[in-house]
Amino acid sequence: MRVVGGSNPLVPTISFSIVAKILLTNDDGIDAEGLRRLEECLRRTADITVVAPDRGRSAVSHGLTIDVPLEHNEVTRGRFTLNGTPADCIIYALRKILDGPPDLVISGINHGANLGDDIMYSGTVAGAREASRHGIPAIAVSQAYDDKPITFDGGLKFIPRLVEAVLGQKSAGAVCLNVNIPVRKILGVKVTRQGCSFHFPHFNVLDRQQIDDFADAAAAQQVRSNIPFDFAALLSHFISVTPLQRDQTDYALASSLLKDLPDSLPKPRLRIPLIG
Repeated sequence: MRVVGGSNPLVPTISFSIVAKILLTNDDGIDAEGLRRLEECLRRTADITVVAPDRGRSAVSHGLTIDVPLEHNEVTRGRFTLNGTPADCIIYALRKILDGPPDLVISGINHGANLGDDIMYSGTVAGAREASRHGIPAIAVSQAYDDKPITFDGGLKFIPRLVEAVLGQKSAGAVCLNVNIPVRKILGVKVTRQGCSFHFPHFNVLDRQQIDDFADAAAAQQVRSNIPFDFAALLSHFISVTPLQRDQTDYALASSLLKDLPDSLPKPRLRIPLIG
């Protein structure tokens, strides 16, 4: 996938060679403005199905509903609500609503950024993760905001280009992208890494002073990789695109444990069978 930066990253170039089937969900609920705007943006060029929670489910992480039966309601044609979480919505849509797997799942547009450790709590990201678990390419999209009314215009110009790029990858498979849109001004796009080296304030509202203080403290960590942090890209007015993976194994620690752990365990007692 080629991520576009520079002076003109937002010109929409929607030209899907075939009509893609796209499943939309979110964690803000079926009536959220971000979901409605995303649906309007993509419906011109894709076959859209919406399966979203019947109410706000922010910060439910990857929770699943197991204590009550799941029930859906078709609000309008192709738009369904579910009394469950974003992850529930994906599983339910694949099993009960769709005729076959979609070409792409998009979760969002969330009202507030999902960066760093917030990825762990985010229902928006969980919706995309659940889709990728089923081998479906997925994108989680979140819009940062400050003390002024939230606006989705900049992100909506970029999303169709990203969708086209993901759909154009024959080997996309279970790719999962966490995308965050900066407040108002957008200078370009950066591929980023999860900024979880330190604890930092929750990013659903960008408190300028707290974030500046944190950015200074975290700057030294940047030398570990040439890939910028997600929060740093956003604060520099760049769209942040972070590829996520399901495998959370710490392979360096696993290698160390293979060497050291056996020596720390009690030796098994040798049992000599009795003869006679």
